[in-house]
Amino acid sequence: MIVLSLCNHKGGTGKTTSAVHLAAALGHAGHRVLLADLDPQGFLTRTLGVDEPPPEQSSAVLFEMNRTLGDVAPVACSGFDLIPSSMALTRIMRSLNKPHDVLWAKDSLRQTTLPYDVLLFDTAAAVTVLSLNALVASGFCLIPVTPEHQPVLGAEQTFQTAKLVQSKLNPDLADPMFLLTAVDGRKGTHAAYAEMLHRVYDPLVLRTAIRTSTALSRTYSRGTTAFDHDLAGRGTLDYANAADELLRVVRHGGLRTAVTGRDPSLHATLDRVTPPDDADADAPDLPPSAPVWSPVE
Repeated sequence: MIVLSLCNHKGGTGKTTSAVHLAAALGHAGHRVLLADLDPQGFLTRTLGVDEPPPEQSSAVLFEMNRTLGDVAPVACSGFDLIPSSMALTRIMRSLNKPHDVLWAKDSLRQTTLPYDVLLFDTAAAVTVLSLNALVASGFCLIPVTPEHQPVLGAEQTFQTAKLVQSKLNPDLADPMFLLTAVDGRKGTHAAYAEMLHRVYDPLVLRTAIRTSTALSRTYSRGTTAFDHDLAGRGTLDYANAADELLRVVRHGGLRTAVTGRDPSLHATLDRVTPPDDADADAPDLPPSAPVWSPVE
């Protein structure tokens, strides 16, 4: 089973939207997908219109003795199953204060066999013991990032956290990958920050970028996504292509490169060349991603 964490220490980067729509894309392509919400605030759970369950039917079971995800009845969504979040995670997070408490999720997964091809962890927009548990239990990490100054800083900090987990706690974790989200082809700043990410972190940046799309920002009925309401929309197609690219990389064991971090001079350079908002008002939109989505092989 592929285990992948979606992380970014900065909020508002499309992390939860990416978790939902990558799960939906993989599910609609024929893969059995389980999505677990590890954010105590449960934003992903609420986004899917799912009520907060009792703690014993939530992702909180990962941190309980003698209980596993196999004891939870998942919520069926469109194309994937969901393990919802619970406010009990807040209490649990305060109690996990020992060095070995980053191993709960990994040990829990070892104790059960889940009938899924892919397990996705959605984590809070912060460095917490819960997000560290997700990284320690994962073989892969994806960092959604909007190409703007603060999200890029958060993504770089997340990259360093994942590399630290890789070197100290989980040598099986592949190098973290980046997914560009909410990319507006009319903004010169987006093009500049996207170029910077590719320049510093290639080949860890997915070639598929997620363009701005109103369909992705809408709230749908319980358990449904943009795949159920706007199958031909550009955001839907972008996530389908991103899921296909991600799966191909993961099937090859992920990536391990010599990339260690950014050149600190790049942000200063970008700050000097950032165009005013009206400078790119007439810039063309990004071309559509090349269709690469395919059914299960």
